[in-house]
Order: sequence, then structure tokens, then C-alpha cells
Amino acid sequence: MTRPATHILRLLRWGRTLARHGALRGIESDPNTPPQVRRLCRIARIGTFQPRTPDYAGAFRAIGPAAIKLGQTLATRPDIVGEEAANNLLLLQDRLPPVPFDLIRREIEASFGKPLETLFASIEEEPVGAASIAQVHRAVTTDGRTVAVKVLRPGIREKFAADIQTYEWAAAHLEGLGGEAARLRPRLVIANFKRWTLRELDLRREAASASELAERMKGVEGYRVPGIDWDRTNGRVMTIDWIDGTKISETEVLRAAGHDLPALAEHLVLTFLKQAISLGYFHADMHQGNLFVEADGTITAIDFGIMGRIDRRARLWLAEILYGLTTGNYRRVAEIHFEAQYVPSYHSVDEFATALRAVGEPTRGRPVSELSVGQMLDSLFAITREFDMQTQPHLLLLQKTMVMVEGLATQLHPQINMWNVAAPFVRDWIRDELGPEAAIADRLREDAQTLLRLPDLVRRIEDKFPPKGGAPDAPPLPEVELMWDRKAGASRGWGGYLLAALAGGGALWAAQALGWL
Repeated sequence: MTRPATHILRLLRWGRTLARHGALRGIESDPNTPPQVRRLCRIARIGTFQPRTPDYAGAFRAIGPAAIKLGQTLATRPDIVGEEAANNLLLLQDRLPPVPFDLIRREIEASFGKPLETLFASIEEEPVGAASIAQVHRAVTTDGRTVAVKVLRPGIREKFAADIQTYEWAAAHLEGLGGEAARLRPRLVIANFKRWTLRELDLRREAASASELAERMKGVEGYRVPGIDWDRTNGRVMTIDWIDGTKISETEVLRAAGHDLPALAEHLVLTFLKQAISLGYFHADMHQGNLFVEADGTITAIDFGIMGRIDRRARLWLAEILYGLTTGNYRRVAEIHFEAQYVPSYHSVDEFATALRAVGEPTRGRPVSELSVGQMLDSLFAITREFDMQTQPHLLLLQKTMVMVEGLATQLHPQINMWNVAAPFVRDWIRDELGPEAAIADRLREDAQTLLRLPDLVRRIEDKFPPKGGAPDAPPLPEVELMWDRKAGASRGWGGYLLAALAGGGALWAAQALGWL
């Protein structure tokens, strides 16, 4: 098990990098920041020179691959990092210098246990993309098909495992302080981040995700997922069909090729809603580098390391919330929050509905180009804080993806109105799912299932243990011994912790001053 001193030194090293980029000022100035965290920030920036404008993305990029992924996660959480930091982190791209090809060759051959030439007739040594976790090379298989070969960076799994241990340790201590820090549930944020990252570090899981999405979206015209070459795929290497298309962000190239950009923007939004609302399974990394447009207008997606799932009950609530916001039915939106147990029952439904109206009314009927998504999210988070609404980690991926989709749709068609595009789709889906035919079908199915069991016993159990709210059960969290629990009578003032941090900070400062770091 990693020693606390190791975690402290890592945090101080990362803290100094954040300080050099001016990225600690927001934490120090936030009134919700616990005093202990504020003190540690001051220690971390001793002797550093900070720029006037904070560069959050640059700081996370300088820390390393795991921090890049964490920064992309925190970009969806302005309630934790602040609106300025969240907007800056949205620009964070995980492009890194490529790994030399001889190391990539060694990784491929070791993972398959055979020479590279038995798998591919040719492979380009210069990668077409190099990210924080893997890089991609264009190749031709021995049977003549052009493919993209994705290979994990050597040693990346071990690096991520070490850094995530420190994230878990820090999150446990932050949550242990109680108050606002506990309401934001940082341990669950890191738990979700860890789960998503472990999926990305197993390329068989990514290949399976791509295969599942392709199967579910088979009947949707104008959307494609590349095929998987399972014979050339394992945990460290994934091989998929090569895509001939234009990146969806290259609007001028698309326009010159004769594509209808407003129609393309609308199609992008509707395919996302199809996945999230209808299927409950969606591509959750829909940034501009992962979507291409083929010559016939088909949108093709790549990179399926991060996928989102939403169960049917949560999707029903989500659809009603979206439809209520588009139609101005804030009372119903408020009721759903209480039914889902997102908001504690001791609050007033009417007061919550009025608060939602204050956020929703300024946005209705206006194109995205006239709206500030950051300001709207900031207002929503202020409401959730006022009404003691805990963070819902199962919806974080959805929120992140909605922001990405909105950004891409706006690039294609600045005057697009997301509400107007979404409303007919959501209305029809709600009618199909909640209409009389659906209600009868649901009832017949439920009764048939009940008859196959012992009805009285089951009903008594269901009465004793009523259904929970919309959030799924939290995943098991790692046991972390808190610093103040190590000795009886220790206080949360972190006296010894701060002494250790001061000593570590002094050592780091001296090492940097002498040019050792």
C-alpha cells in the first residue's frame, strides 16, 4: 500500500505545477474551499511565479496522462472547479508526442506472441494520432484490408494505477472534511473516473463497446461504427476498419464538398438523443476528433473507450425533464426531481419549480449562439446547492456529452436551436413510453413476471424495501485511512499533516532551485 508521505509528495509536486500555471488561485479564492485545502495551496505555490491568466488545461497537460483524463472529467464539474476552470478544461486535448515505433512494434508483438509481419502486410511508422493513453497507426492486413491499429502506450497502465491511488487518497480526505466538500461527493467522482479509465486501458472492452453500439444503431440511417477485426485485437491492441472521411469540425471542407451543414447539425443532435434517450447507451467521447463525415453524409464515430449507460427509469425522468424545460412546465420538472429523490423531500416542490423557471425562461426559444452554456450550468449548480441536491455521478457522462454535442452542432450551424430540435424527438419518445399502449404492455409484462414468482411474498418484500430514486447504487469505494484517524485524539486541523507538507514542500522547492527537478 502506498504510504501517506508518497501521496503528499505527489500532491505537492502536482500542486506546484498547478501554481506555476496560476491554476490554484480559483481554489484559494472560492469561499467553499475548506481552510485546510486553502493552506495546502499556499504551501504549494511558495516561490512560484504565476501568470495573470490561469492556464488550467496547460497545467493538467504538464502533469501527465492521468491528469489530462482527470482534467477532461473535471471539465463537466463547474460546481467543483468553477466556471472559468471548467470552460478552460473543455479545451483540453490529450495530444502528446508519439512513442517511437520500435517500442510500438515490441508492444504489438509481445501482446500477440508473434512477429508483426504475420499480422500486417504493412504499417505506417508515423502515427495518425497520439493521445495520452494510446496512439493509432494506419496499416494493411495480410488479407489486404486497410485498417487503423490502436496501441496502448508502454507502461501506461502502471502509471495510471499509481496516480489514481493518490486521487482516491486525496478525495477521501477532502470528503472527510464534511460540509460542501462532502455534498459534492469527490470520492464518487474519482470512483467513476477510475472505472471509465480502466475501461479505456483495456482495448478489448473498447472493441466490445464499439460492436454493441454498432448493433444497437444498425437501423439508424446516416450513422456508422467501424467494424472490429477481432483476430487482431487484444487488451493492448485494437484493429478497426479505416475511415475515409472529413473531421466534423472542418466546416469549410464539408461545405466545399456540398454537405448541408444545418441538416448535418440536426442529424448529429438526433443521433445523440437516439442513443441517450431511446437506447440508454451512448458514445460519451463525442469531441471533434472522434467524429467524421463520409462522402454520402454519413456520420462515423471512432474511439469508444468511454461509453455511458442510463437505465429505463432514469431515462423516463430525463426525457420528462428535457421536455418540461422545452415547454416551460417547470412544476413537472420539479416533481420529477422529488420523485427521483434527487432533491430531499423536506424542500418545497413549488419553490424548486420557481428556481428552475429562473434558469429555464431566459434560454427558451433562443439559438445556442445567444446562450452561455457555462452560465446556465453555473445557475443550475447554484440551485442544486441551495436545495441540498447531491451530485448524481451516473449523469456526469451525459452532461459532458451534451456539452460536446452542442458545441459541435453550433460549429456546423450557429443558429441551431437545441430545444426545438430535441422537443419533437423527446415528445414522441415519451408518448411511446408513457402512452396508453405502453402502459398496457408494461402492465401485462409485469403481471406475467409476478405470476411466475410467489406473488404475496414478492409484494411484501417490495413493500418493505421500496424502489430507490433515479441514482443507481454507489460503487464500492476503497478503504482509505484518514490522516486525522491515525492517532487517537488527532484533530482535523492537520497539524502533523501540514508539518509533513511543509517539509515536503521545502524539499521540492530546494530540489527545483538546485535544478534537480
